[in-house]
Amino acid sequence: MLKGIDSIVSPELLKILAEMGHGDELVLADAHFPGNTFCPQNVLRGDGLQIPDLLKGILPLLELDSYDDPLIMMAAVEGDELDPQVEADYMAAVRDSVPEAAAPIRIDRFAFYDRVKTAYACVMTGTTAKYGNIILKKGVTPIT
Repeated sequence: MLKGIDSIVSPELLKILAEMGHGDELVLADAHFPGNTFCPQNVLRGDGLQIPDLLKGILPLLELDSYDDPLIMMAAVEGDELDPQVEADYMAAVRDSVPEAAAPIRIDRFAFYDRVKTAYACVMTGTTAKYGNIILKKGVTPIT
């Protein structure tokens, strides 16, 4: 254990976060997402973990991108509806660490899959919310 790091952040995830450079993306995938198909290079298992809890653990450690859209979610497929509570729960967790964070952009399902193919890593979670996937884009850590 390390001081100041939420225990939800596993050693493997901490290593991934440290390895990522600015512009790299981390996918927090719901339990239904085909992570091994679209992001086979770095898939971490977070079965049983919920995405809002992971956001609360990760975002104190990870600077979000300030140039491009730092939060990306999948848009609903025609005929489907989004549950607004999913994004609300995610943004509440995000704003614990990044109060000024803008809402995520929404992209088409296949554009989302393409984006995941170039992500640095994917964490498979226990979140079962429909359209519950979110991509975090890492920014430059400010010099203090």
